[in-house]
Amino acid sequence: MAGDSSFDIVSKVDRQEVDNALNQAAKELSQRFDFKNTGASISWRGEDGVEISANAEERALAALDVFKDKLIRRGVSLKSLDAGEPRQSGREVKIDAAIKQGISQEQAKRVGKLIRDEGPKGVKVQVQGDELRVSSKKRDDLQSVIALVKEQDYDFAVQFVNYR
Repeated sequence: MAGDSSFDIVSKVDRQEVDNALNQAAKELSQRFDFKNTGASISWRGEDGVEISANAEERALAALDVFKDKLIRRGVSLKSLDAGEPRQSGREVKIDAAIKQGISQEQAKRVGKLIRDEGPKGVKVQVQGDELRVSSKKRDDLQSVIALVKEQDYDFAVQFVNYR
């Protein structure tokens, strides 16, 4: 008889796709007529930070919307983008945003509790750092766990990897 089948529940973002979305948004901000002479720009700030700046709050928010649109088109969940409130910085208005990755301990406990309470019997859940390993003897049970987790609305992006 074969061993347990398993998969991992993770919250990861493809950095290259986010970089592509940021570059496309920057290009659109430089070319669009409604952003002319507004000083609208978007750039990386550190490893997982993005900074949007413009000379007016509504232009900065519009630039954020352009970036969100590019993320959606590239298949990146908006749940992984944590955008702050617009703040005045000299003559400019800036918005700081962060790209969130990983599942926190509290979020992992919530998902694990859901699987134990509502999932099929015989399914084991282990927290491994910033991801969850779900294993079972039956692959059908794992499929039903994936469906159960997908129908929940969490405040973080969820992907399923390493299905074996």
